[in-house]
Order: sequence, then C-alpha cells, then structure tokens
Amino acid sequence: MASPAVSPDSSSHEALSSVNSAPACSPTSDSENLSPDELELLAKLEEQNRLLEADSKSMRSMNGSRRNSGSSLVSSSSASSNLSHLEEDTWILWGRIVNEWDEWRKKKEKLLKELIRKGIPHHFRAIVWQLLCSATDMPVKNQYSELLKMSSPCEKLIRRDIARTYPEHEFFKGQDSLGQEVLFNVMKAYSLVDREVGYCQGSAFIVGLLLMQMPEEEAFCVFVRLMQEYRLRELFKPSMAELGLCIYQFEYMLQEQLPELNIHFRSQSFLTSMYASSWFLTLFLTTFPLPVATRIFDIFMYEGLEIVFRVGMALLQFNQAELVQLDMEGMSQYFQKVIPHQFDSCPDKLILRAFQVKYNPKKMKRLEKEYAAIKNKEMEEQIEIKRLRTENRLLKQRIETLEKGQVTRAQEAEENYIIKRELAVVKQRCTSATENLQRAQTTIRQLQDQQGNPRFSEEFVTHLETELEQSRLRESETLGALKEMQDKVLDMEKRNSLLPDEDNVVRLQEELQALALREAEAVKSLTELQQQVKDLSDSWQGGRWKESPRRNNANALQEAVVAARLREAQAQAELRALRQRVLQLETQGQIQRTVLGRAEQTCAGLREQLRLAAAQSKGLQAQLSESHRKHAEAQCKSKEEVMAVRLREADSMAALAEMRQRVAELEIQREEGMIQGQLNHSDAAQYIRQLKDHIDELKAEIRLLRGPLAFGAVGLGTRLGDEDSLGSSDEEL
Repeated sequence: MASPAVSPDSSSHEALSSVNSAPACSPTSDSENLSPDELELLAKLEEQNRLLEADSKSMRSMNGSRRNSGSSLVSSSSASSNLSHLEEDTWILWGRIVNEWDEWRKKKEKLLKELIRKGIPHHFRAIVWQLLCSATDMPVKNQYSELLKMSSPCEKLIRRDIARTYPEHEFFKGQDSLGQEVLFNVMKAYSLVDREVGYCQGSAFIVGLLLMQMPEEEAFCVFVRLMQEYRLRELFKPSMAELGLCIYQFEYMLQEQLPELNIHFRSQSFLTSMYASSWFLTLFLTTFPLPVATRIFDIFMYEGLEIVFRVGMALLQFNQAELVQLDMEGMSQYFQKVIPHQFDSCPDKLILRAFQVKYNPKKMKRLEKEYAAIKNKEMEEQIEIKRLRTENRLLKQRIETLEKGQVTRAQEAEENYIIKRELAVVKQRCTSATENLQRAQTTIRQLQDQQGNPRFSEEFVTHLETELEQSRLRESETLGALKEMQDKVLDMEKRNSLLPDEDNVVRLQEELQALALREAEAVKSLTELQQQVKDLSDSWQGGRWKESPRRNNANALQEAVVAARLREAQAQAELRALRQRVLQLETQGQIQRTVLGRAEQTCAGLREQLRLAAAQSKGLQAQLSESHRKHAEAQCKSKEEVMAVRLREADSMAALAEMRQRVAELEIQREEGMIQGQLNHSDAAQYIRQLKDHIDELKAEIRLLRGPLAFGAVGLGTRLGDEDSLGSSDEEL
C-alpha cells in the first residue's frame, strides 16, 4: 500500500520561499564550466532572492505602520509576481537536473552541491533523494510485500513507539492512522531485513520524514540505502559504537574551536552525549521544526554526517555567550526550549554558519584511528580484569572451603572437650567405685578373720544390708553412665571414620600396638581379679554358717555383697576398656589437630600468593603505562622527523623547479640567437662558452640536489637527458 506524499511545511508557499531565500553565495570557481544560459539563470535566481528579502522587509514594516499601507500592498503584489517567476525558474532548473542527473553528478558536481545547500524544492525532494542515494532500482523493493506478511520479534516495540513519532503532525496524528500504519510497515520490514540492528527508536523519525515525501516502498528502499551507505547502521547497532566515535570526534572539535565553552561544560559535568546524541541519531529531526530539519536532511543526503558536525558546532558558536553563564540545569533547559526555535524564520542563516565551521576530514580519520586504538586498549584491559576477577573468585572459594573445614574441626574439638569432661566425671565415679571395692575387700578379710566368732550383732547385719543397697545404686548409675559413654564413643567413631588419616598411618599403628599392650595388661589384671573373687566365693561357700537362721541371713547378705562386688569388678574392667577407647580417640583428635594446622599453613601460603599476584599485577600495569608513554614519545619524535624530511624535500623540489626554469630560459635564448642570426662567429663562440658555463653550473647544482632527492630519480634522469640534448645542440652551434 503506497502512502501519499505529505509536505512537512505548513504551506507550499512557505516551503518554496525557505528553499530559495538563501544568501547569494554561488561558486565562482564553477562559473567557467557553465554555459551562458546556466549563468544567466543562476544570476536571475540570486536577483530574485534579493527582491524576496526586500519584499519580506516591506511586509514586516506594513504590520508596524499604517502610513506605508499602500506601498506595502504594491510590494506584496510585486513579491507575488516575482515569486511566481522564481518558482517557474526553479521548476525548470530542477527539472533539467533530474532529467540530466548523470551529467550533473559528473560534470557539474559543485554547482549541484551549492543548489542542494540552498534547498531542494518540496515537489522534487522524493526523486532527488532517491537519486542521491541510488535507491531507484533496488532488489529489496520486490521483497517488500513478502516481508509485510512475515512476523517480526520487534513488532511490540515498534507499536509502542509509533505514537511518539511526530505526534503533532497531521499525517501521524491519531491511533491507527494511515501514517502510523505505513510507518509500522516500513520499520517492521527493515527489522526483518537487518536482524542484527532490528529496531531502534531514533530511526522512526527518519522513516517518518521519508514517508512524508514518498510512498512506503520507495521510503523503505531509501532507508535501507541510508543504513548501508551513510553510517546509520553502525549508529543504530545495539553496541552503538559509531555513536561513541561521533561523540569523541565532536568533543575534539569543541575542545579545539571553543575551548572556553568546553571548560565550562566540564566544570558543570555537562557531557557531550547529553545534548548531542539525539543530533546524530535523528539528524536534528527531533531538535528543529520540520522546515529547518528538512533543509539539513537535504545536505545530509549529499554530504553525509559531516553536516551534523557542522550544524552542531554552529549552534554552540552562536550560543556560546549565553551557555557560559548557565549552570547544568539551565543549559539543559536552554538546549530543549531556546535553541530549537532560533532559526525558524531564517534557516539559511544556520546553513551559512554551518559551512563557516572548520572541518578537516583527514583529522577526522586520524581521530577515528585513535578512538579504535582506545577501544581496543579498553577491551584488552577488560579481558585482563575479567581474568583477574575469575582468579580471585577461585581463590576466595578455596579460602572459604578451608575456613569451613576449620569451623568443622573447631566444632569437633569442642565436642572432644565435652566428651573429655564427661570422661573425667566417669573416671571420678570409677575411682569412688574402686575405693568402695577396696573397702569391701577389707570387710571380706575382716569377715574371713571373724569366721571363728559364732555371734554377729544385728548392727553388723543392718550395715551389710545398707551397703548392699548402696552398691546396687552405684551399680545402676555406673551402668547408665557406661551406656551413655558407649553411645558417644560410637558416634565419635563414625565421625572419625570420615576424617582423613593418610599422613599418620605409621604413628597410629604404633599407638594401636601400645593400646593393645595396655589392653592385654588390663585383661590380665581383670582375670586376676576375677580369680580372686572366685577364691573368695569358694572360701565363703566352704565356711557357710549352718547353726542358726540368723547366720543364714548373714550368709545371704554376704553373698549379695560379693555378687555386687563382682559386678563392680566387671564394671571396672569395662571402664578400663573405655579408657583405652578414650586414649584412641584422643590420639585421633591429635591427628586431626595436626591436619588442621597444615591446612592453616596452606591457607596462609595461598593468601601470600594472592598478595604477591596483586603486587605483580600492579607492577605489570605500571610497566604497561610506562611502555605506552615511551611509545607515544617515539611516535611524536617520528612525526617530527617525518615533517622535517618533508620540508627538506619541498625545498629541494623548489630548487629543482627553479633550475629547470633557468635551463628553459637558456634554451629559449639560444633558439632566439639561432633564429635571428645576428651574431658573428666570435660573438657566437663567446655566447656558446657562456651557455656551456651555465650548463656546467646547473649540472653541479643538480649533483648537489641528488642526495636529498632520492625519490626524484626519474625527474633527474629526464633532466640529464635534457642536458645531453643541450650538449648536442651546442655542438651543432
């Protein structure tokens, strides 16, 4: 579906006047290449421009004074007649340009450039823009209808931003309007053609301007050509690397041409990207009203992004005095509200100022190389920083692992301490039980001594019963404590089985042998004790009392006491085994403390390595900066030497040209002498000798010049050939 061409101006009359009211600045250098008809037409255009300026002044004076109303009417009528003639001449001129486009681009390029700077007429903009960017016959135009049938991942973004594009313009006003629909079609089609760029918000303003001038298929072709050939694709890439380059070049121009304003911007932290990014991304379409922005876009279609640099610098030069007096907030408001409407009435003034700005393409190329070098250096530094961060992260993870191991070992040490304290309590109980056993043995001996005494008092029997009850209570407490210790020992065995003991196998074997010996001794002592208990039991059974029931009761009590003492002996044996187990656990705890100490030493070594790596990194960075500085100094010296060599070459070339001129003069004088024939024989011989002397002097000077002019060997060879011809001509004379 084709969209109608809509004018960006309020009326065609204003558009035509803005296009042709440029100041007279025709290129005098091109006048020699023009035909008399073209020169007459150009002079006529300039004369009509002057009349239009005078008539516009008279129109303004008519609004301020009633007495000049009659003359104002006359001037307005003359202005309308002059405007009609000027419009007719402009149509004729641009019609010829379009019909003879190839000839104008090749032979009258400078005049075409000047006419474009004055402004392309609105009715010719569509075809001229297509011719300027060579978008008339593009293969992608045939794919446009197929692209509209496809779906794009950027459709939601495009729909969201369409309402923000030229919201006040009639063509795009209102939801689901014709302008919004065709704008969506073009942006969607391009997002499918160039999936790397996809969609960028600023590009919608450029496409919107194209749609005001031409149908959507042609606008799509022109936009594709602009993205490919006018550096716009690099500007709209997700990385926006080209935008960073443009900002860098613009900052250099600002620092070079407006140093005072640049210092003020830096002092207020007013970055160039804060006000210039939209200039490069939208080509001033969001900054100026459409009539002014369209004039800038005309020049952009022919000259590229250079016009953006020129117009930006012209704006800063024009407003330097006001900007220097404002703070950051004031400058931001000034750029948004004041600058966009300064040239509404006279866009030619802005264009004229823009082309008075100094712009050096060679310097821009040099800045582009510098920016690429800076970006490559930043990329290398980012890679190095990323590598160091990865190493630091790995070291931190290792340190955290070691610290977690230390915490685990500290917890185990604390648990070992608690177990040791409980073991001390058990040992104390065991000691008290041993003392009780000794007292019981003493009592047994006393009983054995008193076997011959037939009478026992009731107090002794009561004492035996009480002792039996206490022994049973102690036995139950000992069994409970023994069970708890066994559970804890099993738990500690499970935990210790998970800990590494590879480095202490030999020492553990020795300690286990010692423990086995101590266990054998304990078993031996236990066996002896059991044998003593058995002997006592036999002796007691052999001498049991049979006289009276009271004696039988005493015997039963003594048997219970003996049984309790036997159980105490067994408990003592188990306690000895438990002590052996505790010794084994203490040995394992010592081993774990040794491993922990080694881990701490390893952690300290890693920290030292990290510190040394950081110091080494700082040293390498210092060496890198020093090498960069030396490299820069070497480059400066080499540039100075190259300039000196070029100056010497230029001096040598000038001297050589002077010598050639003198030789040519001498040849002319010689030919004149031969033609006139007025010299006699003697005068001719003297004249020839003079010529030979001059030639010898020239040869000597040429030999002196051969050294510094090594690159001019061909020219000198030619000149030597001329000298030979001079010698032959002398012989003829």
